[in-house]
Amino acid sequence: MSYYRIGYEEIRGLCRESFLRTGFTREESEIITDVILLSDLYGIESHGVQRMAMYHRGIKSGMMKVENQPEVVFETPVSATIDAKSAMGQLAAHKGMELAIEKAQKSGMGMVVVRNSNHFGIAGYYAKMASDKGLLGLAFTNSGAIMVPTYGRMPMIGSNPIALAMPADPYDFLFDASTTVVTHGKLEVYKKLDKPMPEGWTIDENGEGTVEAAKVIDNIAGRKGGGILPIGGSQETSGGHKGYGYGMMAEIFSSIMSMGLTSNYCLRDGVDGCSHGFLAIDPGIFGDREEIKKHLSAYLEEIRGSEKAEGAERIYTHGEKEAEALKDRMEKGILLNGGTLEEIRDICKELDIDFKLPLKG
Repeated sequence: MSYYRIGYEEIRGLCRESFLRTGFTREESEIITDVILLSDLYGIESHGVQRMAMYHRGIKSGMMKVENQPEVVFETPVSATIDAKSAMGQLAAHKGMELAIEKAQKSGMGMVVVRNSNHFGIAGYYAKMASDKGLLGLAFTNSGAIMVPTYGRMPMIGSNPIALAMPADPYDFLFDASTTVVTHGKLEVYKKLDKPMPEGWTIDENGEGTVEAAKVIDNIAGRKGGGILPIGGSQETSGGHKGYGYGMMAEIFSSIMSMGLTSNYCLRDGVDGCSHGFLAIDPGIFGDREEIKKHLSAYLEEIRGSEKAEGAERIYTHGEKEAEALKDRMEKGILLNGGTLEEIRDICKELDIDFKLPLKG
């Protein structure tokens, strides 16, 4: 399937307009669009515009409730719990990290958890919100169960990503990764491309490895067994129990602390119900904020400058590839595959939006 370059402002306008026409305010539409497009700007196709069809279905079905506003239901000077009330995940998450940042700026640290929410996009967006303010940011979420625990055969845990961002020069440190080998969105991309997946990503209902994305997606949706493996794969010898444990860390920082639905109860009966967790920390509570930033920057530079493996030209630090991808895509356009463009065309037709995008092959 072909890929095309789409100008950032053009696709941004279409996405924003689609949310406006489904009932969101301009500010809400801007926030949702920003989260979606940052994923594509960073080169993370699985969580970008290709998710628009999923969000559109969720809004139409009532899973994502346009009119509902997230509400703080418990609060202390350094913490809060938000009931999202099935609002759009990006809006609940944005409110959560904004509140965590506000508390960190006043008290040095802030943690906010969210329950009864929906898919919120990339966790790194919210961690970056904190680092953009000079803070260390952490973001967690659970999701519908897709991860099969070590030695299991049924998915019990979500992709449950963990993201951490911290100010540094010349690039902020930004780590954002699912605790599964890949995300469900990556399977969707392979299904659209009609390509076999790499071995070692998924297992079928019998606990055997499979490279058929469509089959795994169907098995997860029908709760037939099988799913995506944790980071490290299916065995302890390859470290699978570590990915399983990281997934549980994200679960504890989101659904457990918020008293929300655990991953195995999300996405049932027309309700997503996922939970999030956000932590903002002011490095200044440990010493001189700028000196701490210089300390991290120096270490990252030493890592990049350390000896390379044979045949390797470069060592990247986390956040470096994303910064370079963002620059490239802002200048040359975002990469979208033909299948995703057809989905966007269908959404535009349904919402009576003029679909005119200059495509570059």
